[in-house]
Amino acid sequence: MNLFSKDKMSALEAKKTAQWIAFGPVIFQAARVLRNTGILKVVDESKASGIGIAEIAEKVNLSLYAVRVLLESGLSLGVVLVNAKKYTLGKIGYFILYDPLTKVNMDFVHDVNYKGLFYLDESIRTGKPVGLKEFGGWNTIYEGLSELPEHVRESWFAFDHFFSDDAFPDVLPMVYNGRVKKILDIGGNSGKWAIASANYSSEIHITIMDLPGQLNMAKVKINENGLQDRVSFQPVNILDESLKFPKGFDAIWMSQFLDCFSETEIVSILKRCYEALDENGQVFILEPFWDKQRYEIAVFCLQQTSLYFTALANGNSQLYSAETFLKCIEEAGFIIVEQIDNIGLSQTLLKCKKGIF
Repeated sequence: MNLFSKDKMSALEAKKTAQWIAFGPVIFQAARVLRNTGILKVVDESKASGIGIAEIAEKVNLSLYAVRVLLESGLSLGVVLVNAKKYTLGKIGYFILYDPLTKVNMDFVHDVNYKGLFYLDESIRTGKPVGLKEFGGWNTIYEGLSELPEHVRESWFAFDHFFSDDAFPDVLPMVYNGRVKKILDIGGNSGKWAIASANYSSEIHITIMDLPGQLNMAKVKINENGLQDRVSFQPVNILDESLKFPKGFDAIWMSQFLDCFSETEIVSILKRCYEALDENGQVFILEPFWDKQRYEIAVFCLQQTSLYFTALANGNSQLYSAETFLKCIEEAGFIIVEQIDNIGLSQTLLKCKKGIF
């Protein structure tokens, strides 16, 4: 399905949307502050009767001016409605206030991306995550993930896990089908897949391979769950191509990991996976591909998230289309034996085996 082959807007609709884009940073912050100050909550609690500006200002402890400018912005956005000077919550306001997807996206954009995206043009030209300088001097955000300010780190992990964790219950029986007992989890991050795996079956042992900072965070979670005898750790910089991956595993697992790398780097990582596995070994890859989504809003979210990778994460990766990503798998020598789309919110599971060069 091609969503982008025709221009579906009239000229007037297109001009209106262009203004929304032009004022994008303004309306984003207005909606976020309406949520965070409690204004939307107060308006919603008034129900159908509505509530006046003065009463709102008193309840949220802000000036009349502050509440007025925010609500007037919210009117144009459809976040709030007004009748007889009484404000009620619009449908868009409801989703900003209560929808988990909207919350996780808004927090991720504000806490992680907002300042860094100012440098998007420079990142596009250089292929470097120039916006990352807002947080530190690392080459990639992954090197400094454990050192980010706490609220930034919380928003990053909330976003990351929101799009992957709901797929785990469906994926676990697809991976652990009786043959896989010893698995290498590359890019295991905070250890959520390892914990889910260990809880799924007592016969499974997981080795998480990741940067030292991420492993330190994962160890805390593993220990809290009493799984330290079931999970091992191997610190490594995946981008060091001289480092070979350990052997002796039934399968290699990568969840929302390979999108953190350029196409060339993906091929390099997969080739090292190829070398580490025996002829019966498997690679399981869980990724959200924008061209495999059921809904247009999912496509939109994934395509826009790609610019986080450009400006802040590493400067050269993205949330890929399946068309682009699958070419990397084939170039590395693997054959895709099964592709399962539409898992959870947005995921595709790829089961791969070694081909013959």
